Formats: sequence, structure tokens, C-alpha cells
Amino acid sequence: MEDDLTRRSFIKKSALGVAAATLSPSILNTGLAFGQEPGYRMFCYQCEQTVGGKGCTAVGVCGKTSSVAALQDLLIYSLKGLALYAVAGRQKGIQDKEVNRFIPESLFTTLTNVDFDPERLAALVRKSVTLREKLKQKVASAGGALPFEEGSASYQPASTTEGLVADGKKVGLKSDASINPDLLSLQHTLLFGLKGVSAYADHAMKLGQEDDKVYQFIQDGLVATIDKRLGVNEALALVLKCGETNLRAMELLDAGNTSRYGHPVPTRVPLGPKKGKAIMVSGHDLIDLEQILIQSQGKGIYVYTHGEMLPTHGYPKLKEKYPHFYGHFGTAWQNQKTEFGDFPGAILMTTNCIQRPQPAYQENIFTTGLVGWPGVPHVTNDDFSKVIQRALALPGYTSDVPGKEVNVGFARNTVMSVADKVIAGVKSGAIKHIFLVAGCDGTRPSRSYYREFVEKVPKDCLVLTLACGKFKFFDLDLGTIGGIPRLLDVGQCNDAYSAIQIAVALSKAFNCGVNDLPLSLVLSWYEQKAVAILLTLFALNIKNMRLGPSLPAFITPNVLNVLVEKYNIMPIKTPDEDLKAILA
Repeated sequence: MEDDLTRRSFIKKSALGVAAATLSPSILNTGLAFGQEPGYRMFCYQCEQTVGGKGCTAVGVCGKTSSVAALQDLLIYSLKGLALYAVAGRQKGIQDKEVNRFIPESLFTTLTNVDFDPERLAALVRKSVTLREKLKQKVASAGGALPFEEGSASYQPASTTEGLVADGKKVGLKSDASINPDLLSLQHTLLFGLKGVSAYADHAMKLGQEDDKVYQFIQDGLVATIDKRLGVNEALALVLKCGETNLRAMELLDAGNTSRYGHPVPTRVPLGPKKGKAIMVSGHDLIDLEQILIQSQGKGIYVYTHGEMLPTHGYPKLKEKYPHFYGHFGTAWQNQKTEFGDFPGAILMTTNCIQRPQPAYQENIFTTGLVGWPGVPHVTNDDFSKVIQRALALPGYTSDVPGKEVNVGFARNTVMSVADKVIAGVKSGAIKHIFLVAGCDGTRPSRSYYREFVEKVPKDCLVLTLACGKFKFFDLDLGTIGGIPRLLDVGQCNDAYSAIQIAVALSKAFNCGVNDLPLSLVLSWYEQKAVAILLTLFALNIKNMRLGPSLPAFITPNVLNVLVEKYNIMPIKTPDEDLKAILA
């Protein structure tokens, strides 16, 4: 990995600074025809833990079967056909709100660890075709061109789920061997980035925040992923445009969360449980958490967070209104198989991060929203009565158990409220450096790097963190500098927008660029939201980032060379080596 990342033999410098290409009408003539894969083996390499650093071919490391993988591939394929007509419709002034919302919602279901239910995926494939045919009639009625005679724009779904699986096996990520590898790499980077954008856009939409430009780019981007004539430079520009669009999607989500629940404030969250019945809420969705809190009031139930729900304790309109919103259970998503069996209450999974439920808690777990696992009860229409009933039937905690407390609530408003102290500390030398150690957690032993790194950060430095990567070190007590905690939890992965705003505000205060600040980014990635955030950082021209624990398998050496040359992105080495280099 290190040799690849530091390689400097570039075949050509690429014009990354050009404006994103506008998709011309000619691109609409491109379909994606069915390929042929004799002796089919699933292929997926969208996450960091893909087998051998190359791709999963039998069963996903996430637990998805080859049938589920084929259905997800088919759903993406059908969405591309729908996007073709959405783009054609827009050229005739047709905007279909249902289509605009359906495409990102469906892309979200194909993220790692979201939907493993074949029947629900099959239903989405069929709905995408139904919406496509309705939109096709609208385009025809408006006098729009209908040049699509084959491929995803005319695909008709099989009548059975088994038939859909067979169809999906023909349209996988590498079903067309004729595409230039570097172009395919960029198209897949764009596709995976679009999945991340879609997740944030879907969250924002549920909070009443939408922007047609975000929907438009998702559709344009999907069309671009099937255009064989797209130049590599054009594809690179679209990848950066994806990052710009993701920033807007995260801004919308931030506005939705803060307008509804207030700006996060510093809050101490207990890790030890309280005597009483218990519900644990995992994932990312604040609306689902709020509904659980509303519906469980006065029932003797305490509500705990898990995983990326931890930062929600900092939102004033949740922490102050619901006294039974108590503490946090467990660590990151990958430990649920060993941790959830110890939780004596009901468990609700709200967004991505679910793994195969184990017998120890199989009867206690529920899903909602886009999350699905075959055989797991799924909550619809915000009716969490079954979750509450299960919590009341289970023993809960029989006594209070004192434990550690951790800090949350250091989003941009909180950090900027003490910006004068931070700036004064940097100027006086009391604060030598600021580190953003953020991203996803996962199972690789090499991820122990991040805890060791934070433990070894000198005492005259601050550490900001966000996303589930924090669980490698969230329980460390690093003390304070001038009354400011040295470890500052900015929030969920969704709150990368806050971290960016902090960096921008500090650069303005110091009258310099972000890259000139005493600020270093040490990142970990796992799934497609992390891909979208990384593309956002590229789009903002942020350089000198360290990334680990391994490279994306979908990045070819030539594409990697361009990223290294343009942004000086580096692999993590050892904490000692990296700290020495950063602080030199």
C-alpha cells in the first residue's frame, strides 16, 4: 500500500481544476446493455474491508450473499435507466419530485451494511422501472427525444425474485470488460461517492431540507457512470463535482438537525447503565430516536444510544426534553455481534451498520427506515410500539452501574465560541497543533493505529474527532488546555460539515488558507459516506491528508498517482513516524 501511495512516476498530470462537464444531450444515447458472466461470482469492492484488498467474490465481508449482491447491482442498473429519463425530462422542464427522492433513497439501500432483505430490494427494482415508464410518458408528451431502445433505459424486470437475481448477475460492477480501467475506476469512485451523497440527501429530505441541484447531480452522475465516451479528465471533474455536491448535502442535513434539535452543546454522557427497562438505538437517524423518546415516555424505560448515535446526547431539544434519554452502550458497529447479547433490552437499527443478528439477541432486534435483514421485524410508519413492548418484556438493568462519562457536543458553534482561546493558544504556543482524527471504525487489527496515535499526541495539541472511528479512543481522558478539553467530539460522520466550517473559520481568523493552518487530518475510511467526504475534501483542495488503514480497491495506480500529485494524500505509517513528520 505504502509503495503505491508514494509512487511518483505519473504517466500524465491531469486537469483536475477544470469545471465539471455539463452532460450533453448526446450522453443520453448511452445505455448499459446486459453483459454475460459465465460461471458467475459476485464482485463487490466498495468498502475498505473487501477480501484481499481486491474484492468480495463469494459472500461480502458485510454478510451479504451473492443473491443480495446481484439484486443491489440490478437496483443500481435500473436506477441508471431511471436517471436517463430524469435527465431527458429536465431538458423539457419536467421535474418529478417522487423520482428525485426515490433515486437517492434507493442508492442509500445499496450502501454497506444497510439492506440485506432480497424481497425489499426486489420491490425497489420494480418500483424504479414503474417510475421510469411513467416518466418516459411525460417526456414523450412534452416532445422529448426517446432514443433508448436497449440497456437500463428499457430493462423489464423478471416476475420473480429469483429471476431478478439472474438479471442482476449480468450487470455487476465489472460486467463490461471493454471499458478503459482508469475510466472505470473513476466511474466507480463517482458511483460510490453518489451513494454517500444520497445517504446525506435522504437524511436531509426527511428533515425537510432539499435542493434540486443535489438531486440533479445525482441523476447526472448516474448517467455519467454508463458513458463509455466520457474522457478521463471529464470523469475526474465529475468526481470533484460529487465532492462539492456532498458538501451541499451535508449542509442541508446540518440545517435540518440544528433547526429541529438546536446546536449541540457540551454534554457528559454516562457509559454505565441505570436501573430500569431499556431500549438501545443505533445508526444515525435523529428522527427515529426522537420518535422512540416520544413514544416511550412515562413507561419506565431508559433510552441508550449506540455507535454513531452517541453525539445526539448533545442536542438541547433531545437532552432537555426527555429525561429518560440516559446514556450510551457499547462501541462501534463492528462489535455489535459480541456486545448486543449483553444488552437486556430492545434494540433498534435506524440506518446503516447492521450485521447478521446473533442468537443471543435475535428476538430483541428491530429495523426501521431503509435498514433490513431477512426475518428481523421491520418498523414502518414510525410506530415503535413493538419495540417498546419488547423492552417492557425484557428484564432491563436491575441496578445502577457507575461507569465512565465521555464528552460530546463540540460541533462548530461550540468550538467557535472558544475560538478566541484557541487562536490565542496557537499564537502563544500553548497550542502547538490541532489534529482531526476522524472517519470509520472497522475490524482490521491495523486500526489500533488510531488509538495509539491519539494517546501519543503531545499534551500541547488538540484532537478533534467525528464518526465512529472515535470509538478507538473516545474513552481517553486527555485533559485540557486553557480550560478547553483536548479531545473534542464534533459529532457523527454526518457532521463532517461542522469540522469543515471550523477549519474555514480558523483559516479566516489566521488570514491564511486551510492548508497553512497548524491542522492535520488523519483519516480512516470504511464505506461510501466516507468516500463522499473524502471527495469533498479534494473538492475543497485540502492537502496533506493521511489515510488508512488501506487504499480503496477501486482506485487504479494511474488515478492514485494523480491524487497523490494533486493533494499529497499519504498512507498512515506508524503513529511515531507520522507524528514526527507532522510536528517537524
